[in-house]
Amino acid sequence: MFSSLFRGTLAPSLSVTNRRLLATVATDSAATAVSSIRRDWTRQEIQKIYDGPLLDLVFRAAAIHRQHHDSGKIQLCTLMNIKSSYCSQSSRYTTATKASKLLDIEPVLEAARKAKENGSTRFCMGAAWRDLAGRKRGFEKILTMVREVRGMGMEVCTTLGMLSSEQAKQLKEAGLTAYNHNLDTSREFYPKVITTRSYDERLGTIDAVREAGISVCSGGILGLGESDQDRVGLIYEVSNMPEHPESFPVNALVPIPGTPLEGNEPVPYHTLVRTIATARIALPGTIIRLAAGRNTLNESEQAMCFMAGANAVFTGEKMLTTPCSPWDEDKAMMGRWGLEGMGSFENARVAQKEVPRGSEESRQASETCSSSV
Repeated sequence: MFSSLFRGTLAPSLSVTNRRLLATVATDSAATAVSSIRRDWTRQEIQKIYDGPLLDLVFRAAAIHRQHHDSGKIQLCTLMNIKSSYCSQSSRYTTATKASKLLDIEPVLEAARKAKENGSTRFCMGAAWRDLAGRKRGFEKILTMVREVRGMGMEVCTTLGMLSSEQAKQLKEAGLTAYNHNLDTSREFYPKVITTRSYDERLGTIDAVREAGISVCSGGILGLGESDQDRVGLIYEVSNMPEHPESFPVNALVPIPGTPLEGNEPVPYHTLVRTIATARIALPGTIIRLAAGRNTLNESEQAMCFMAGANAVFTGEKMLTTPCSPWDEDKAMMGRWGLEGMGSFENARVAQKEVPRGSEESRQASETCSSSV
């Protein structure tokens, strides 16, 4: 009886109504997406979002995520340590990890080829330097690495410490896609954990990178001993930048024995989710990268992070000095959840910076970016 009703005159009217509703929702969503990028968030506004009921927060973040991104796509990135001397490798501390010299070019390219074969579309290279002063030969070697990896059709990211405007331009000319320079935490808490460079020096490098036409990757580390207010302060800082970062990594500290933070408590899972969701709302067009510490999360916990707005992960054999989830496990997990990898330069904001400024292709990419974010 009911099936015959829906096969009769009622079904067409429902179909028309649904089509009109879907069209209205799609139009409204697109309009909202274009108009909802804000760079004038107040700290109080972000704190109110962060402090809201967790499930309501995740629901709101998921809705905003779907306005600005394909919710079925996750960017797979591989990070390689090409010059070790991070905190856990410092000679000041006694740890199981040791510093090493800058790697030769071929082993790095081999790692990039392996990453591409396994589905990664962005290859990141990290060298633990404060800056590039006095490292001309090493920088030239890294520029070659960037050119070669970019020639494989992959997005290329580096993190090399502080940069001058000229160094940023050289990296751009070599084909660099993105530069990672995390702010790590709020301006207020920063001096309590980092003394090698100031907060404003970090912001200066980010400005140089942005001006060179390179995508900015800048996020933070949870578990340094900071408060909820400091996590909000970090999001406030990046949300008020002249241009939101292309990507915002969310790292959970992995305490390493022998370092000053070895006794820190693990970041509560709900804090991680709350931070991701708040970042998604304040940075709607930005890729939110679930980074260090992900290997400690079970599959359901990771799925909640994706629901809250995370849409990129590091995958492969290892990150800089901490474990990483293997490619096979990640691809199997994504298959179970109906997710697939994002293609190289698929993100509109990244594609926009890949063509010469002022060109017709640049104009078209800009229009695509505006319509999608």
